[in-house]
Amino acid sequence: MSLCFSVSESAFNLRYGFRGSEPMGQSLKIRVKTRTRKGFCPSKVVCVDYPRPDIDNTSNFLEAAYLSSSFRTSPRPSKPLKVVIAGAGLAGLSTAKYLADAGHKPLLLEARDVLGGKIAAWKDGDGDWYETGLHIFFGAYPNIQNLFGELGINDRLQWKEHSMIFAMPNKPGEFSRFDFPEVLPAPLNGILAILRNNEMLTWPEKVKFAIGLLPAIIGGQAYVEAQDGLTVQEWMRKQGVPDRVTTEVFIAMSKALNFINPDELSMQCILIALNRFLQEKQGSKMAFLDGNPPERLCLPIVEHIQSLGGEVRLNSRVQKIELNDDGTVKNFLLTNGNVIDGDAYVFATPVDILELQLPENWKEMAYFKRLEKLVGVPVINIHIWFDRKLKNTYDHLLFSRSPLLSVYADMSLTCKEYYNPNQSMLELVFAPAEEWISCSDSEIIDATMKELAKLFPDEISADQSKAKIVKYHVVETPRSVYKTIPNCEPCRPLQRSPVEGFYLAGDYTKQKYLASMEGAVLSGKLCAQAIVQDYVLLAARGKGRLAEASMCP
Repeated sequence: MSLCFSVSESAFNLRYGFRGSEPMGQSLKIRVKTRTRKGFCPSKVVCVDYPRPDIDNTSNFLEAAYLSSSFRTSPRPSKPLKVVIAGAGLAGLSTAKYLADAGHKPLLLEARDVLGGKIAAWKDGDGDWYETGLHIFFGAYPNIQNLFGELGINDRLQWKEHSMIFAMPNKPGEFSRFDFPEVLPAPLNGILAILRNNEMLTWPEKVKFAIGLLPAIIGGQAYVEAQDGLTVQEWMRKQGVPDRVTTEVFIAMSKALNFINPDELSMQCILIALNRFLQEKQGSKMAFLDGNPPERLCLPIVEHIQSLGGEVRLNSRVQKIELNDDGTVKNFLLTNGNVIDGDAYVFATPVDILELQLPENWKEMAYFKRLEKLVGVPVINIHIWFDRKLKNTYDHLLFSRSPLLSVYADMSLTCKEYYNPNQSMLELVFAPAEEWISCSDSEIIDATMKELAKLFPDEISADQSKAKIVKYHVVETPRSVYKTIPNCEPCRPLQRSPVEGFYLAGDYTKQKYLASMEGAVLSGKLCAQAIVQDYVLLAARGKGRLAEASMCP
């Protein structure tokens, strides 16, 4: 799920409001019991993490591990390449990490003063963190899971119970669960989770959806890729699946995956997610990072890069890609006036920023021309600190099924660094956000509070006569992950461009995990792989430039 997300140099608007300041409490987890509403008894919230699931022997994990090992075991270059990479989101960090593993010298340039791109976060004046997005790490993210292991930070993922929990709009304050039994293998655990839930779908609806899904199960990847031309809504109707299935389940899934509704999202995106979740027993199991992403995830990658001779520079924004007479890259000109040259160049920024930076004589190349179809989707991430501990919640990700909100979590429960025994901090994804991205922070918060009053009817009211807001932060990303609408797949570029020595990384580039953190990390590995494969050519180009320079008077 794109619950994000990652690459760098997005245009962010950071806005915040304060109404007092309260201490965030100690970083320690305890058991908390939810309040029982009359006629409704939700499970108690247990703030205890679950063991890391057994994912190391899945075929996808082993495939990802093999790709990682190929960099460490590749022949050491006689002369390491200097590879200049623009963008220190997960795609750029991944590219640099695996190039360093292969014996090369990456120079990573980040435009802003913070690492992470779409997983960036900032600390406010009270010492509290607020993030670009609500980030979830799935068992079906093999390259990310390998990355954590390679860095020795597996213990920084806080695994939750194997469930998907949906709010019930027609029953305010209540939830419906899909619980995946540990005793069954995939796909039986997922099938049973669906069959046991009788609150969201009726049995006839389940049967019709299962029949509609049969071609995808039988046809495999070829069928999945062929559905790129249909929206989720179009595919469901074509397969005879009742509209209520889309309304009850797939509006929430679509917004979680790509921040848009089923009438826009390509069905390929849904089928890829379902395929991953149903193929692997622990594929849909979720984990939260135990703290802020720049320090808890990005910094260990940077330290690894630096330990192998690479370099990372913040506040280094690329102003222009300067070219040689033959159309290849001469250097990156930075806004601070510095000129950075190398043996190879990588753009690991969002696709929208790449399009703005493309040299004029590249724009008509088919490879770059197709990028016009790929456009970032707007999204808003909201953090609200309340004056009390909310009880009607879980230590988990929650699907709001709200027309304005996508997913949310009480981060004072789910995340060790943000834990507070006395006050809740809700982190919420506001999507679709296209009509709201230009609104004021107060308008966005007012709209959010009206939706929260439905999710917490006994504890939150829109006028704050119940729980009161202590402070909030609103983080707007006008161009986030690329909008996965129909017929985008042919436009996604390979990491090796037709311009010799120039490469791309980012979740929008060609890889099988679409717009996600996993996709960003895999794109970086594939980019690094292409550069390692091109070593002889790139080294020869470097020697040619040196020879030309030595002939100059």
